[in-house]
Amino acid sequence: MSDAIRASETPIAVEVEAGKSYFWCSCGQSKSQPFCDGSHKGTDFTPVKFVPEDSKKMYFCGCKATASRPLCDGSHSK
Repeated sequence: MSDAIRASETPIAVEVEAGKSYFWCSCGQSKSQPFCDGSHKGTDFTPVKFVPEDSKKMYFCGCKATASRPLCDGSHSK
């Protein structure tokens, strides 16, 4: 598998709704960052489904290197 494209040097803040499904872009090619727009088609990448338990602001990984997919774990600063 090839490496993901680094879509952002910082996390992407999003106000999420409890119980709603979000699909995080794992390839970095989506024009709708941090979420999937289907740009991964034809690659080995697949979006990561995320359903938050609470409605609040969350920080999604933009560098695509997080170990806490889909949320930022600070990997962008390493």
